[in-house]
Formats: sequence, C-alpha cells, structure tokens
Amino acid sequence: MKISTVIFSALTAGILVMSSAHAEELIWGVKIEQMEVRVGDNGTDVVAWDGDAVIGTDELKFVLRNEGEFETDGDVLETMETQVRIQVPVSDFFDVAAGIRFDTPEGPDRTHAVVGLKGLAPQWFEIDADLYLSRHPSFRFEAEYEALITNHLILTPSVEIDLPFNDDREIDIGAWGPKTEIGARLSYDLFDRAVAPYVGVHYERYFGETKDIKVAEGKEGDALWFVTGLKLQF
Repeated sequence: MKISTVIFSALTAGILVMSSAHAEELIWGVKIEQMEVRVGDNGTDVVAWDGDAVIGTDELKFVLRNEGEFETDGDVLETMETQVRIQVPVSDFFDVAAGIRFDTPEGPDRTHAVVGLKGLAPQWFEIDADLYLSRHPSFRFEAEYEALITNHLILTPSVEIDLPFNDDREIDIGAWGPKTEIGARLSYDLFDRAVAPYVGVHYERYFGETKDIKVAEGKEGDALWFVTGLKLQF
C-alpha cells in the first residue's frame, strides 16, 4: 500500500470524526513524547522521534501517529512508522483502537492493519497493546509511568516489546525473536507541560532468532544510548 492510500484513509477518518462531533465539543491536540538525540556507546548516534495528533470527541477520536529513527553517521533513515487510527472508549480508562500502520524500514515497505487497546492501568501505568495483522503479523506492548519527583521534575521509565510471529528476513526479523526497548527519561516541565526538556538512557536488545540474524550479519544484538531531548504538547 502506498503512502497516498494512508493519507486518503486519514482524510476519510477525519471526515467521519468531524461528522460525528456535531453534538459534542471538538477536542484536538498534538503531543510529541520524544524528540531526542541518542549518543550510543558503540559510536552510533541517532535522532529519534515519537508523537501523535488527535482530533475528535470523548466518544470518537481520530489519531495520527508517527515515529522514526535517523542514523546521523550514515545519514540513513533507519525506520519510520505512520499509523492512522480510530479510537472509541470501552471503559472509563481504556479505548479500543483500529486502523492502519505503514512502515518504511531498511528494505521493503510494510503495511499492517491495527487492532489495539490504549489506556491507564491500575497505579496509573499508561498502556498500549497492539496487534498488527499482515503477511508479517506481530504484537507490540508498551508501558510507561510518570513518577513525580516534584511538581515539575518527572522521571518516566518505559518498556516496549515487539514480538514478530513469523520470519521477515528482508528486514532481519526472525519468528518469535522479540525486540525490547527499555528507557528512563528525567524531564523538567516548563510552561504548564507545554515544553519539557529531558535527559535519560535508552537500551535496545534483540532476542532469539532475530538476534541470531543480526549477529550473523555483523550487527550488534544490543545497544545503549544516552539521550537528550524535548517533549512538546499543544
């Protein structure tokens, strides 16, 4: 599927949201969770970003997500992922989501249907659990927690697990070989959380067959970065 199809899907979903919002107040916002430079212990530096834009109502939201990584040394866009999603509430704290995900990794592009659950678990952990359906299906689980040290200083630990269900050798993925990302970022809120600079660490590790493929091709099975970045919300 081409990116034009993704854009068309986004416009169609936006129209549906707008038409459903006549009886409710329209809400919208943009939140960039990560916009950072990662300095690696292996000499590899990366610019990474992760954010989304939301428009809709309490009962129906249209969400556009984008995240990616750009390797500065090789001047290479390593990955970029765009998701177009519709979210509706299923409880006071959770939304169910459905949509499409378009990937531009190293190698062939990939397109997946998305079914997921997003919300706040007990103790205020923010949870995302998504099933990606395609010729190369996978499951992703993300969790993070904002620990208030002071009213402005916040420590945010996070974990993300990507589990592939079959081989995708063209992009060095092995069946049931997960990729795990663990991070901790210390931010300071400015201007009522609209701007928050941060520093932290980010660690990635591959397991199973995926790790074997990476190592066989001369790549590392894990990496640690020190990060500095900015959170934005408006």
